[in-house]
Amino acid sequence: MDTLEDIKATFFQECQELLADLESGLLTLEAGAGDSEVVNAVFRAVHSIKGGAGAFGLDRLVAFAHVFETTLDEFRAGRLDANPVVLRIMLRAADILTDLVADAQGAGEADEVSAEQLRLELQGLISGPTPCSAAPSPPEETDTMGFVPLQVCIEAPPQPTGWRITITPTAEMYGKANDIVPLLRELERLGPCATTLNASGLPALDDLEPEAAYLSWAIELNVGCPREAVAEVFDFVEDDCVLAIEPLAVSAAAPQPAAVDIDIEAFLASALSAATPAQAELTNPPPQPAPKVATAQEPTRELSVVPQSIRVDLERVDKLIDLVGELVINQAMLAQRVAESGFVRSSAVAVGLDDLEQLTREIQDSVMAIRAQPVKSVFQRMPRLVREIAAATGKRVRLVTEGEGTEVDKTVIEQLTDPITHMIRNAVDHGLESTATRLERGKPEEGTVRLAAFHRSGRIVIEVGDDGGGINRERVREIAIDKGLISADAVLTEEETDNLLFLPGFSTAATVSNISGRGVGMDVVKRSIQSLGGRISISSMPGKGSTFTMSLPLTLAVLDGMVVTVGEQTLVAPLTSIIETLQPKANEVRQLGPTQRVLAVRGSYVPLLDTGLILGWRTEPADPLLGVCLLVESDGGRAALLVDAIQGQRQVVIKSLEANYRQVPGIAAATILGDGRVALILDVDAAIALQTLPAFPTPLALAS
Repeated sequence: MDTLEDIKATFFQECQELLADLESGLLTLEAGAGDSEVVNAVFRAVHSIKGGAGAFGLDRLVAFAHVFETTLDEFRAGRLDANPVVLRIMLRAADILTDLVADAQGAGEADEVSAEQLRLELQGLISGPTPCSAAPSPPEETDTMGFVPLQVCIEAPPQPTGWRITITPTAEMYGKANDIVPLLRELERLGPCATTLNASGLPALDDLEPEAAYLSWAIELNVGCPREAVAEVFDFVEDDCVLAIEPLAVSAAAPQPAAVDIDIEAFLASALSAATPAQAELTNPPPQPAPKVATAQEPTRELSVVPQSIRVDLERVDKLIDLVGELVINQAMLAQRVAESGFVRSSAVAVGLDDLEQLTREIQDSVMAIRAQPVKSVFQRMPRLVREIAAATGKRVRLVTEGEGTEVDKTVIEQLTDPITHMIRNAVDHGLESTATRLERGKPEEGTVRLAAFHRSGRIVIEVGDDGGGINRERVREIAIDKGLISADAVLTEEETDNLLFLPGFSTAATVSNISGRGVGMDVVKRSIQSLGGRISISSMPGKGSTFTMSLPLTLAVLDGMVVTVGEQTLVAPLTSIIETLQPKANEVRQLGPTQRVLAVRGSYVPLLDTGLILGWRTEPADPLLGVCLLVESDGGRAALLVDAIQGQRQVVIKSLEANYRQVPGIAAATILGDGRVALILDVDAAIALQTLPAFPTPLALAS
């Protein structure tokens, strides 16, 4: 890939960020929570896309972005009202702009007809009154009282004779390989310029920061060109400098400064030889005397520090994470060897090993933070989806998002888009009633779909809910019987009936459409979530709506676990699922039926489950008085998992068992211990489901 293609790829990456900011700002304005800064941010996003597209000759993108930018400029100047109709047109324009960017990138195809139609709508928003002609129009027919309409022509103010431009670059401008000289050359193409360099901010040589910016320029452009032509020169640097463009006075007597020729070598020589700070305004003829040095009453200007960021290829980050994983494994192996050698905890070797463990943990946390990204990138794709489905179904829908800043590993984020898309489509198409039905039931005409993300117990939880009619469980049961998924005499609880939605081929849509009805979707969602080590559950109330809850690990690389022994096997239980560990007493264990047992914990009873029996590692139940119980929390509530012994708490690196071997029921993944052995990582929810499935009717086994 050549240099131009590298720059072009960077431009498209920045476009994705700018488009996200654009839609976020428009949604904020639509909700009535925006201010002038939000409007300016929206305008800058479109302006930056147009400027970059122009540099690469993307004419279709530039043409549409120009009309969109002009509309936003009218909106920013207060000449266009922020009413719902205007904002809906702007949201559609943002969608078209996204399609045009994807088309230019070769990742999609834009609809030419829709783009042209929307361009005309935008022009309709900004079209002003027709100017008056020089010749007076013939008077219109008078009414019976003799009144004649009066035509008033207002002369436009004269164009300024020139422009006064002041530019103060920042360190960021130079850091992006921009320079003031090409900008001055572009201005000279517009007309004659008089340039003055202001070096009053230059500090003493000892205080000079190599990467800082101290100089500013004042330019007087003596030509009556439009302001837009002047501003276009600074398209690529306007966010990295302090820029002011003001019209020159119309008075002909105003003195015009002479053009400046700056001798850089002479300037540097004078700065190096000066005993005091070089604070002179360099002009031609020779420099003027330096102004007085700032005193206590005149505080000096402090440079603001702006956070720096760089772009790094994802492959490099993945490689770094793999190396950190190997570092964790080797640190655990070293700890194992030291323990086997009999070193006491106070020995220098043991103390050094503790320091290494702490340092390894900090490195691992820092590296994982590099991959952590907010779910905002996924959430911002959903408003457009909701608008399109609402238009296709004829419903009025409002999307409410919460927790967009919740961070999760990038690998998890990349695989969240499809499941969330499926659930959003189902919420609008199946969950929300039609407008007429909502009005009959006394609900607002506009339905609400809620998309939320938050952290809970070391996991990320994502909820997709609606205020529709809820799941029609009778309808679900009838469809399941018709499709042969359950028997007609099966007795199912509400939760079991809801879980039928996850069966392959199940659909409640009466007809097949472009939105739904083909029987694919929710089973794919469940498989996708399970492949990430997560789980999904449903909560629904008739007439109130439904909520689908996904619980996922924050990262797929490393986890903190409790290393336990079950039978002759070593098992790792995720620490985030464990509430506490306890040793049962004889009076705390109760028999419930022929095979079930419960454990009394602080006045309540929880199911007591033998982990070895669940996983098939033994055929006879173990004595709970000889083992240890892990009190865990899952989607189904709390349970006590019986294990033989606890080896300790350890950070382990997750290795995919399915990719290297095959899927094992009740097991989420595998890891390598300090002694080199492979240990399995327990899937708490799946293990509990394996134990409880035999007590449920046969149809529920199909839903698993």
